Amino acid sequence: MTLAADVERPVVLRRHAEGERARLLLLHGLANSSTVWSEFVRHADRGFDIWSADLPWRGEGVASWSNRGDLPAWIAEAMDEVPGGAGVVVAHSFSATLLLTLLDREASAGRDPFERYGIRALVLVSPFYRTDPEDFDWADISRYLNDFHLIMEDGIRVHAGGRVGPDLRRDLAHRVRDHVGPYGWTRFFQTYLDTPWLRTDAIRVPCLVLAGERDFAAPPGEAVSLAGRLPDADVRVLPDCGHFLMSEQPGGFADAIAEFVAALPDTRRRRPPGADTDALPTGRRAGSGFRPVGEHTR
Repeated sequence: MTLAADVERPVVLRRHAEGERARLLLLHGLANSSTVWSEFVRHADRGFDIWSADLPWRGEGVASWSNRGDLPAWIAEAMDEVPGGAGVVVAHSFSATLLLTLLDREASAGRDPFERYGIRALVLVSPFYRTDPEDFDWADISRYLNDFHLIMEDGIRVHAGGRVGPDLRRDLAHRVRDHVGPYGWTRFFQTYLDTPWLRTDAIRVPCLVLAGERDFAAPPGEAVSLAGRLPDADVRVLPDCGHFLMSEQPGGFADAIAEFVAALPDTRRRRPPGADTDALPTGRRAGSGFRPVGEHTR
């Protein structure tokens, strides 16, 4: 959920929990928002310092994101604004692919994105990824175009927890699909089509790739393939789970991340001089379990 005043802000950074053990930055997927993480936040290790970014492609986001703007640059902006560095970046779905796109671009330009953004590790959740351009065919275009609303419908089903009937779910899913629009869909699918050329060998931090066994949007085999192409990666496929792992199985999802972070070297959060979050503007939204401490826009 985003504030009405935030609707036209491309990136809104929020803090949900304060801890000293490790910092997490949560990046939602297409047509979601930071609330997609609410169940995970409730189940997460209390030692985590948890931030999220509402991104331009959120459900009620910036209308022009799909036809103007550099999408990976908004991922960069979100990471740039986390005091002390992004830490462990947890990216879902479309944003996971955009994150890899950004890191590939930075590495190809001879820069060190992990140092620049303070990235210690990646958790890639339900990523869209294929290893070979020949893996795509005309049937894929038809399926992702004509059944695009089914991904939204499944998300609504999970988040509503049975409170919304099938007819209303379908209507809401079509509304979300129409809000994304043809340009938004095209940006999504082009990003997906580009994945075979990602320089996965340049991802030199530990990675955890998470997938749902029943994910019809981003099949778990793609997560397994991606993990196999990364230099240092583990992969876990959660059973009886679809595209929205953090909502469907928040406990198992939280356990997987806690185990991954515990195995990282030097998991204690480091805050460099001048990175005092108390200096950030204070948010004023109450309720929902989210307590925004800082907000940023460009």
